[in-house]
Amino acid sequence: MSDQLILFYARVAVAGKSPVMPGTCGSLVALIAAPYLFIPLPAAGRILLLALLLASGIPASGRAEKLLSRTDPPEVVIDEFFGQWLTLLPFAAPDIADYAAAFILFRFFDIVKPWPVKKAEALGGGPGIMLDDAAAGIYAILCFALLNLLF
Repeated sequence: MSDQLILFYARVAVAGKSPVMPGTCGSLVALIAAPYLFIPLPAAGRILLLALLLASGIPASGRAEKLLSRTDPPEVVIDEFFGQWLTLLPFAAPDIADYAAAFILFRFFDIVKPWPVKKAEALGGGPGIMLDDAAAGIYAILCFALLNLLF
């Protein structure tokens, strides 16, 4: 795969090129695409798609890191795309409030990076880039589930 194509993928087209909050832009693109490309899939299809995103995102983000000569470059947002969709995994038919909560919770845990999110990031390279967002997505799912139980 060409280096330009890898950067295009790792940046989720142009989302990562945003001069302001590229990670948030990557999550927003994932949120906008979800009702068309993710939510309509059966559970097994969603899990398979997430596995493919993770399996392709690790080498792509690792290569992009080398191409851009930066550790965990902000413009690499395939990890936010993956993490946002992971956060939406349990939803069968989310409404606008569910999308908003999933977005806010995922971004919160991705930015704050509580343990083990920070620990996953410390793996470095492609695994660190992708797995910290996986951990943030899992935190967001658990927090959303707890909020649903309480309210």
